[in-house]
Amino acid sequence: MKDVDADTARERMVSDLVDRTNITDTAVIDALRTVPRHAFVPEAQQSAAYADRPLPIGEHQTISAPHMVARMTALLDLDAGDRVLEIGTGSGYHAAVLAEIVGDGNVYSIERRPSLAHAARDRLTRLGYDVLVRTDDGRNGWPDAAPFDAAVLTCAPPTLPSAIPAQLDVGGVIVAPVGQADQTLIRAVVRSDGTLERESHGAVQFVPLR
Repeated sequence: MKDVDADTARERMVSDLVDRTNITDTAVIDALRTVPRHAFVPEAQQSAAYADRPLPIGEHQTISAPHMVARMTALLDLDAGDRVLEIGTGSGYHAAVLAEIVGDGNVYSIERRPSLAHAARDRLTRLGYDVLVRTDDGRNGWPDAAPFDAAVLTCAPPTLPSAIPAQLDVGGVIVAPVGQADQTLIRAVVRSDGTLERESHGAVQFVPLR
């Protein structure tokens, strides 16, 4: 995809999202306008890179639809300098959107599949994003880098892994799809006693957390 074509398609994608959703967070909108989604999809999917739908990226995984990336990122309510834990790097697209908001060196992303982790790490570096990518079981989080201000899961566990909220500061926010056949997008805030204040944000469908 030529740069000029990609820029036009990306601007159209963002404009459509703003018109169709209630997302008003300017940092999220600016990040979507900046990150070249076409660079995060396989060559065979280039023509659909700016369609608002998930796309296959190999190993039975997908890159999330732009509206879902925008929605989940807006729910995190991030500020520049916040430290974010991402479970499920995939292609690296969501990590790049997060990095546009919180800045270099503040996104820690875990991917279980070595080939996807390696490709995402190389892609993010090539595009100028300082994101730390680790191959590991995301259910364990990243304890040696904790505490974090926020965490986002881009794959669905049956229940929220206990290690994730334990690695967040008080007031930290988790956004995750939770469930198996029926999944719900949740937003949870860590209370001072370590318990979670949860909100439901509707039914979703994500690949399962392995």
